[in-house]
Amino acid sequence: MIIKPKGTYDVIDKEAVKMQRINRLIDYFCEFYNYEYIRTPIFESKELFHRSVGDSSDIVTKETYDFKDRGDRELTLRPEGTAGVIRSFIEQKMYGGSLPRKFYYNGTMYRYERPGNGRNREFTQFGVEILGSNDPAVDAEIISMPYRLFEELGFKDLNVKINNLGSREDRDKYREALVNYLKPHINELCSDCQKRFDVNPLRILDCKVDGEREILKNAPSILDYQSEESTNRFKKVLEYLNYLDIDYEVDDKIVRGLDYYDYTVFEIVSDTEILGGANTIAAGGRYNNLVEQLGGPSTPCMGFACGLERISLAMDEFEEINKRPLDCYIMYVNEEEKLKAIMLAQDLRISGVSVDYDTTGRSLKSQFKEADRNHAELLIILNSEDLKSGLITVKDNLTKEEKKIDENEIIDYIVSNG
Repeated sequence: MIIKPKGTYDVIDKEAVKMQRINRLIDYFCEFYNYEYIRTPIFESKELFHRSVGDSSDIVTKETYDFKDRGDRELTLRPEGTAGVIRSFIEQKMYGGSLPRKFYYNGTMYRYERPGNGRNREFTQFGVEILGSNDPAVDAEIISMPYRLFEELGFKDLNVKINNLGSREDRDKYREALVNYLKPHINELCSDCQKRFDVNPLRILDCKVDGEREILKNAPSILDYQSEESTNRFKKVLEYLNYLDIDYEVDDKIVRGLDYYDYTVFEIVSDTEILGGANTIAAGGRYNNLVEQLGGPSTPCMGFACGLERISLAMDEFEEINKRPLDCYIMYVNEEEKLKAIMLAQDLRISGVSVDYDTTGRSLKSQFKEADRNHAELLIILNSEDLKSGLITVKDNLTKEEKKIDENEIIDYIVSNG
């Protein structure tokens, strides 16, 4: 028997219902926030992700699916969504038009990591990007949008952890101070942090192994090494969040795992117990240098992303998810009635009614059970004698009330009563 690869899973039954609901809400939110849908390739040039995400990130050093195709081209399955959007922005010369451009994506990503609670090697990620604006109000919008989305999905006790990485010059000053502080303690840190020390010491602050140790808790704060301009900009972001009634706390240890971030970075966390200690459900930040780094003009950008599997898993804690009830179920026992059922089902579906009928040769008794399994609200019971008289029986599956309706009026009746 052929089985699915480790770290992948089938979206069926209850999980499929939850995913559909999440996806519908994402489309609804993005429409009203005026974001355009964008789809980029599942695989792209290896260089795109290695240059953008950064060779010091865990994604590149441990997790990317890199391969050569039959033309000996080096490709990578996308591990995140931002780099592809930026590549498209540059390649399609969108920077020459009206800015900012506001995009959202929703698709599968791939990272080779140990599968865990809400964490898979193939996973679905939703994210948004605003390209071409450095306004602090954009930072606040990018944070408030997923916050409100999660509220609509039923999440409780949401909190935003936010930090300011400042400009490139700010980070260079802080890097020097952090290196001087950590140098005497480097042998006390985990092996990953010892490697990060030479490549990107800021990533040490984000370590899941050493993060709670006093060495890192007492490390210098990045907020003390920022210019007046960076500090004032961050204050403006926080002011806008206050106006938007977003709960947040400033956490100077948040740096995020991707090398392209600067200025505002954030995580949205939920106290939902089902996720255990990994309770971050969305994260993002500003990346004002990435477009230029990938060959385009200087363009300030801001975005966030969240994994749909982790959102779906968390929803189990506070909501019973059921399949949407079927508007009606058509029942029959012979071939003449079956032909009528097929035609009637088509006409009802065209009219916007959800409908189904038996295709396995079930008895009438079994068809009643199947209608109940689908929570059908109305039953259309076809009977050869009634059809000769131009009538169709409709039964309310809740009240059990039955009516005989003229077959020429059946569509209007179902639409108005379904």
